[in-house]
Amino acid sequence: MILINSSLFSSLYPLNPIILCSSTPKTNASTLKPKPSNHVSNQFNVETKLSRICPCGRRHFLEAAATALISVPSANASDYKAVLNRVHPPRPDWYEEFYASLLKLERAYEAEIAAYKSDLFTNLRGKTKKVLEIGIGTGPNLKYYASDDDDLEVFGVDPNGKMEKYAQQAAEAAGVAPANFKFIQAVGEAIPLSDASVDAVVGTLVLCSVADVDQTLQEVKRLLRPGGLYLFVEHVAAKDGTFLRFLQNVLDPLQQAVADGCHLTRETGKKISEAGFSGVDISTTIFSNAAFINPQVYGIASK
Repeated sequence: MILINSSLFSSLYPLNPIILCSSTPKTNASTLKPKPSNHVSNQFNVETKLSRICPCGRRHFLEAAATALISVPSANASDYKAVLNRVHPPRPDWYEEFYASLLKLERAYEAEIAAYKSDLFTNLRGKTKKVLEIGIGTGPNLKYYASDDDDLEVFGVDPNGKMEKYAQQAAEAAGVAPANFKFIQAVGEAIPLSDASVDAVVGTLVLCSVADVDQTLQEVKRLLRPGGLYLFVEHVAAKDGTFLRFLQNVLDPLQQAVADGCHLTRETGKKISEAGFSGVDISTTIFSNAAFINPQVYGIASK
């Protein structure tokens, strides 16, 4: 991974979060403060200090090239295995195990964004019974939404089957009963669950790497019950005409090759906003030490 001195970007963007788009009235970013609430907030107000580690670090090196180059047609959950094998061809066990174990070491990044995730996932705790996490990896998000809820059922989806034991450990540490956690080896474009079967879908730093963003978002909508929530954190392309965008355009092929097919120039926030959710609250911020992995969007979409 190439890290660039953040001083190059200090004049490109303000460091305070701004609203990218929202179904609520615009608010001055400088006045935003976290809102403790027992209901879904219309605005997610988080002030975050960023890790010096690339935000995509927890997904580094996982079979990047194959995902980046393969186009995935629309598929039903019934043929998810075919899609899995096409997008994520079988690898030797040692290969999958090695990279799964690497992700387990990404503790520094998770420590840096702990407060940020905690605020976002407060909107799930105690309010949902079935949660699906796409790209669950080693399960770093589980502790934020799964604690202290004996009845919560969690489905964790990841194309790398070697992630299962780590995700299971994280689920148990978060208080999820073993019988209530199910790992599914699949890709986001085709998930073998019934329509309207979950209360919430979680995805953090995933849409940068999937082969088909639109199809993955359609799967999210298909799986959510009416009124269900989709919680997301994603990095997106910088504004056209900026030096940062120029740099992203130059580095994008290399990024895809070494970071799990991660794309630097995707308009993921726009994709989420236009996916047909009944409501989308989405914010954007610049992380001062994230180099070219900026801006970041985060929020909740409802079905």
